[in-house]
Amino acid sequence: MFQLVGVSKTYRQSRGEVHALDGVDLTIPTGQLVAIQGPTGGGKSTLLQMLGALDRPTSGTVTLAGHEISKLRDRELADIRAHEVGFVFQSFNLIPTLTAQDNVEMGLAPLGLPAQERAERATQSLASVGLGDRASHRPGELSGGQQQRVAIARALAKRPKVLLADEPTGNLDEGTRDEIMDLFETLWRQGLTIVLVTHDSSVARRAQRRLRIAGGKLAESK
Repeated sequence: MFQLVGVSKTYRQSRGEVHALDGVDLTIPTGQLVAIQGPTGGGKSTLLQMLGALDRPTSGTVTLAGHEISKLRDRELADIRAHEVGFVFQSFNLIPTLTAQDNVEMGLAPLGLPAQERAERATQSLASVGLGDRASHRPGELSGGQQQRVAIARALAKRPKVLLADEPTGNLDEGTRDEIMDLFETLWRQGLTIVLVTHDSSVARRAQRRLRIAGGKLAESK
């Protein structure tokens, strides 16, 4: 699914060059549940951006589903993000004036699907995360855990091959965090590849594979 070879990413700042990634080699086969940990500024988010076709490396190669990202045009990268990758973030990023159903349907807009198919996919995705009876509720009428489930449903409605999650439990209490991880484990056991960034070791321990990144260098973690 993913292969990174010698990937480095350098940013120019007022204090000089910053190496967000430094010669990263990584292969993630289809069907793994991977957790990435590390200190703030260590390269976690940059690595996730590389995996999600949101950025290109300064050097090295990133291959996603057989496509070498560094060689693709912006339009081709956007197409990969639209069809291959689902994103979940710490902030739920839901539109407060829309219902859960409408929020999920909005996430399908880049795919150019007919209205009926968008509605059917949204309904199915909300049911798959246990919110079939909350489709008509707005975010303000839902708990934090339910809002994150809507965000996950929005990502799943695209039927992606991989789900990338950046601190998906960071805004949740301990009990709700565990519920969301239960959901991720269920999705993984159904065959979805999941890569999540987390500061929470309790979350990371539930992953099939753990990685640690610090100073832009990646290593396996026990």
